[in-house]
Amino acid sequence: MSQDAKSDAEVVEEIGVAFSKMRKEIHKKIVGQNEVVENLLISVFAGGHVLLVGVPGLAKTLLVTSLCEALDLDFKRIQFTPDLMPSDIVGTEVIQDDPVTKERMYKFMAGPIFSNIILADEINRTPPKTQAALLEAMQEKQVSVGGKIYPLSKPFFVIATQNPIDQEGTYPLPEAQQDRFLFNLFVDYPEADEEMEIVRTVTSGTSEEIESAVSGEDILRYQNLIKKAPVADHVLKYAVDLVRATRREKPEATEYVKQWLSIGAGPRASLSLISAAKARAILHGNYHVSTEDVAAVAVPVLRHRIAPNFGAQAEGISSADIVKHLLETIPQNS
Repeated sequence: MSQDAKSDAEVVEEIGVAFSKMRKEIHKKIVGQNEVVENLLISVFAGGHVLLVGVPGLAKTLLVTSLCEALDLDFKRIQFTPDLMPSDIVGTEVIQDDPVTKERMYKFMAGPIFSNIILADEINRTPPKTQAALLEAMQEKQVSVGGKIYPLSKPFFVIATQNPIDQEGTYPLPEAQQDRFLFNLFVDYPEADEEMEIVRTVTSGTSEEIESAVSGEDILRYQNLIKKAPVADHVLKYAVDLVRATRREKPEATEYVKQWLSIGAGPRASLSLISAAKARAILHGNYHVSTEDVAAVAVPVLRHRIAPNFGAQAEGISSADIVKHLLETIPQNS
């Protein structure tokens, strides 16, 4: 084994230890939600953004703040409201007097977007113009104000929340903008024993402090290694086959998809599947990505990138149900 390969192997082991510690620290304040916590960490190390969907009161905000504490990163929360303006997010230029020359000059006042982790709370409650300001920063990792470009902090992640039951006075994210999120994670109700533990812990007034497990520099180093993880052709083919099977006008689509789906996923879905699968493999201590890794992240990657038709909605068939059908239909070792 070469020195470089040995070094990579050591870093993979280091990431696995950090992953276990991060989960343990987050679960000091979060009861259950194991899959959501794991997928949040996968998105961080894959360098992607997350859309968290769940009814009020499921500790979505607490989950994000606990994640920030475990990662030792700067954190800002932006409460999206109908009157929020783009400048409230990215910042604005103000006129100030130069203390030396006494001349007036523009000075950029940075907005809350200049942080490592942004919690965009109830992103569907603000108009499209403000949504677009955030989504542009997500894509470009920079903002442009007054003709100048300001790079954002690294690492940079956006975790946006949505309430699925709110329709009145909301501005749903268009499919093209949802596509910018690596994962769409559904936060479900806790199990009965988990809810008992939540009530017991919260009402007792006792809470353990979360210790940071990794730094921002560690995350950037881990991300670079994850990008280099090798992926065999049959794994790439499986990811592409899954995505192409969502396009009802293509020969790869099954009759089930043709019956219930109106819009399929684009090429960015294939890229996201592989990126997330790489992160999952490394976090679990495997340097080589498998089709099992792709299958494990398929639902949160594809859920928001496909659109069931009206017939499916009438029958109660969700986009997640369609993805699960594809996972059962398309062989992993073809």
